[in-house]
Parts: sequence; structure tokens; C-alpha cells
Amino acid sequence: MSDTALIQAERGQNATEIHLVNEAGFADWSRKLSDVQRALLEAQRFTGKGYETAIVPAKPGDGAAWFAVGGVADPDDLSSWCLARLAEVLPAGTYRLAQGDPGPALHGWQTAQYRNLAYRSEAEAPGARILLTGNVNAIEPAIAEADAVNLVRRLVDAPPEHLGPAALESEIEAIAKAHDAKLEVTRGDQLEQNYPMVHAVGRAAARHHAPRIMHLTWGKADAPVLALVGKGVTFDSGGLDIKSATGMALMKKDMGGAAHAIALARLVMQHNLPVRLHLLVPAVENAISGNALRPGDIVTSRKGLTVEITNTDAEGRLILADALDRASEENPELMIDFATLTGAARVALGPEYPALMTRRSETADALIAAGRAHDDEPWRLPLPDSYVEWLDSPLADCINAPKNGFAGASVAGLFLDKFVGDGIDWAHFDTYAWRPTPKPGRPKGGEAYGLRASWHMLKARFGA
Repeated sequence: MSDTALIQAERGQNATEIHLVNEAGFADWSRKLSDVQRALLEAQRFTGKGYETAIVPAKPGDGAAWFAVGGVADPDDLSSWCLARLAEVLPAGTYRLAQGDPGPALHGWQTAQYRNLAYRSEAEAPGARILLTGNVNAIEPAIAEADAVNLVRRLVDAPPEHLGPAALESEIEAIAKAHDAKLEVTRGDQLEQNYPMVHAVGRAAARHHAPRIMHLTWGKADAPVLALVGKGVTFDSGGLDIKSATGMALMKKDMGGAAHAIALARLVMQHNLPVRLHLLVPAVENAISGNALRPGDIVTSRKGLTVEITNTDAEGRLILADALDRASEENPELMIDFATLTGAARVALGPEYPALMTRRSETADALIAAGRAHDDEPWRLPLPDSYVEWLDSPLADCINAPKNGFAGASVAGLFLDKFVGDGIDWAHFDTYAWRPTPKPGRPKGGEAYGLRASWHMLKARFGA
């Protein structure tokens, strides 16, 4: 895709019009057309159903060669994805919406044109499709938000050999430099003292994929503290409790939580949100070697709690625990973590609804409302006290994963809750970070779920 901004200010430039119509209003709308135009719409089987598209020649003397038509649910109430299919199929060029301003559809117009061509030997980027808007103030925020989604996609799509812990560090380092943020990194055996569970999970990886934790800080020291934490397992073999070939196939995406946290942190800094930001990303490869973490091992966490390892494939919660404990030391007003944590969340909710767990109902309500308003709705799951006993160990303070198979997402959330400081307002996203089948504006591959919900909630809470 070209570097040209895909949405630009309306200044009366030459542009092809896009008309939106729904199935109920199609008959009345089409009466304004000529017989030839109606015949061509019929030939293209256009009826106004959602995501249908067509190209129609203009009437002689209209001053344009043709216009585009898109089917939507309601032309007067646009969503993020109303123009996405058009952005995928129209020829390169400049377009304007005939009925008014695109509003929320600016997002899908951009994300529909995302292409990852980095690994194609003879790939040619398609020409840009530019959409005009009269709302000049909406342009930069809309571009930044779409770029954040596409950053998540790019990071998750990257093969694990190209995006190991060191490469993930480089991504954060570049963002820190761009926004004058401070970055501290603890690597390799240095982790044993302060981040022992990050070290225990990542120590089996090859030297060039050595574990580390990145801690970025930004903003005024006296501003409210916002802590963002992301699970950065750059590849998950399952460890000694090894996954099947099928289970391992998509495990390059196990750093999807880190990708979300990084993208959200960049949005916070780009928009100068008045917070003291702490971004913590523990990054490991869950590999297999002679010194790999073993079932039955007991590991002491940064917090001092001991954890009996009942499943080496429940490693993400271990590295998150150390990071959440460190973030808690900053006494944040709000802490949000993102993780591709459990298959149980996917069984319950499928790929598109990120599981959300919070300590406070008002925080869940705010995130759900923001997500619903921006086509990124999470679904709340409980953190029931009655299930905490399932994490009991006869030898240690707790186990990392029970064997009963019940309420796996909530129990993983309860494990994390042990490492979040008392009284902290905390939200946990268990997200899939992957789209298994494409939809308009949302190609197959790495995907952001919960990112836009979190961003718009943060803007409302802290005031951008």
C-alpha cells in the first residue's frame, strides 16, 4: 500500500462519488436513474444488500464518467465497515461520499487497504483509494487509530524468527525514541533476580531469542498513572507439555497481547493523553531444551508467591504475573493487560469477542460501551471468588493451571489477579489477536480486538 494518506480534507478536488443505499430504499433510489443505469445495476446483481458494490456510468452532461454504489444496512447511520468493501474493490483514485461525511466509516476505509507484502518476492502495492472528508479535525485521529490496528496486524503476522524477543524490543525502542519516552530493558540471566518467572519461561530459547522485559515510561511524573501490560510470547511450542502440530500452527500470534499494548501505548503518546504511562512487555519464546521449565517445578515470582508448574503450556500467565506485579508498584489509577491467554475464551466467545475481566463493574461498563460505539465490543466474563480454590497447591502458594478444565479463562484471570496490587482498578483482555476468515475491512490474519474499545474509553476517562 502507498504511503499516501487514505483520508484527506475536502477541498473541492476532482473525486468520484459514492452513493450508499440499502435494500429497503433501493427501489425508490433507483427511480432517479436512467434505464441504462438500472439495467447495468441489474447486470451487476446489485440490490442494496450489505457490502454489495457496483459501478454505474454517469448520465451525459453530469461531468463525471461514473459513480460507485454501495449497499449498507442504513445510509443514515454508518458503521466502521460501511465503506470497507468499496475500499477493497474500487479502482485507485479519489472518492467522496455523496450523502454527507463518512464519519465512523473512515476507519474501515483505511483498514480495508492494509496489505502485508513484506514476504512476497514479486509483490506490487496496489494504488491508494483516497476518501475525502469535510471534518478536518477527524483526519489525524482516524489515521492514528487505523495505523494502530494495522500495527497489531503487522506484528502478529510476522514470522517468529523475524519477530523474536529482540525484534519486539526494537519495535518498542523505535516508538520510545519517536515520542521521547524512556525505555529500560532487562535481558537474559539478569531477569533471575527481579523477574524470575519471565526468566523461567524464556530460558530454554536460543541465545538470539533470549527473554527480556521492556519497561517504557512517558508523561509527566505527577499525572495519573496508566499501566499497560502485554503478553509477548513470540512463539509458543507449549514447552515440555508440547502442543500438537495443529495447536502450534498459529503460535506466532502468541505475542498478540504485546502488540495490542504497544499499539495502545503509541496512541496514548501520539495524542498526548495527560497520564504517566508505564508500558511493560515481557517477551519470551516458550521453547524446549535441556534447561526448559518442567512440570512439577516450583518457581518463586517477583511478588514472592511460589507457583507450582502443573502445565508448561500455561506460560503466558507466568510472565504476565511478574509484569503486573512490577506495574502495581507504580500504584496506577488504571491497569489494562492484553494477552492471547486461553483457548477457553475462544471456545466461549469465538474469535471476534475478546473476553474482558475487571475488578470494577464501572470499568467493564465503560469499556463495553466504548467498544459497542466503535464496533469493537468486548464481552465480560466473571472473576468468581468461588473458583480461586482451584489454584490451590499442596506444596506451593498456588498452581499455574488446574486440571479440571472448568472456566479456563476466568481461572486464568484469577491467577493474574493474585499479582495485581490491592485496590488497583484492573482490566484484563483475553484476546485471540487473529481473524480466521476475512470480512470487509478485516483481512484474514493478525487482528486487533479490544484495542479501539480501550482507546476510546481512555480518551473519555482521561481526556485527550
